[in-house]
Amino acid sequence: MTLAWKTLQALDASGAKVVVMARAGQDLSKYGVRYSHLGFVYRQDTPDGAYVWRVLHKLNMCGTAESAIYRQGLGEFFLDDLWQYEAAWVALSPQAQSAMLKVLLDGPRSLVLHEPRYNMVSYPWSLKYQQSNQWAIETLAFAMTAGTAEPVTSRAQAQAWLQRAAYQPTTLTITPLVRLGARMTKANVAFDDHPDEKRYSDRIETVTVDSVFAWLKRANLSAGDPVVQR
Repeated sequence: MTLAWKTLQALDASGAKVVVMARAGQDLSKYGVRYSHLGFVYRQDTPDGAYVWRVLHKLNMCGTAESAIYRQGLGEFFLDDLWQYEAAWVALSPQAQSAMLKVLLDGPRSLVLHEPRYNMVSYPWSLKYQQSNQWAIETLAFAMTAGTAEPVTSRAQAQAWLQRAAYQPTTLTITPLVRLGARMTKANVAFDDHPDEKRYSDRIETVTVDSVFAWLKRANLSAGDPVVQR
C-alpha cells in the first residue's frame, strides 16, 4: 500500500491521464527481464468533479490456462505477492492517451481482443494463446486505429499493425529440460505456438515489459522514459 500511495502521488503530479504501469511480480532476472507484468493505469473523472486512478489489466487465474480482464485500484494492483516492491510507469503520448482512454472507459471495447486461453510465454505472432502483456499491446493497436481507414478489429490485424510499427519481442533462452519441466508442471505455460526452428534452438520470443517500454519510446508512443517508483 505504501508503493501504491507513492505511485498515486507521482501520477497526480505527472499531468498524465493514461500510463503503462509495470510491476515486478516474479524474479525473471535470470532471463535478463526486470518487470513481469504491465497494465494500463488511467484517470477516471467522478460525478463530483474529482477523479480516481484505475488499472485495467489481464490476469491469469492461478493454476489454470485461463485468464480474464480485471479493473482494479492501485492498491489491488500491488497486493499480489510481488517479488520486489518496485513499479515502473511511462505516460503514453498525448495522441495515444486520448485513443486509449476511450477504450479503457468502455467495458465492451476493452474486451474486443481478449483471448482467454493463456500462456505465460505465448508467441507474439500467434493467435493460439495470449499472455497479459500481449493483450495490452494488441489493445493499444486496436485503440490507435479506431476511426481510421483501416481499423484493427481482430488479433491478426493487431499483430500485423504491431509488426508494421516495428514492435520487437524479447528472445528468451529456454533449454529443452526447462521447457519440459514447465510444460509438465504448469498449466499456464506452453511452447506449441512457437515456430519449430526457434523453439528447437532454445529461442522463445514473447512480449515482455522491457520490450514494450523500449518499443513505446522507439515508436514515439510514449511521452518519455519510464519512471521507477520504490
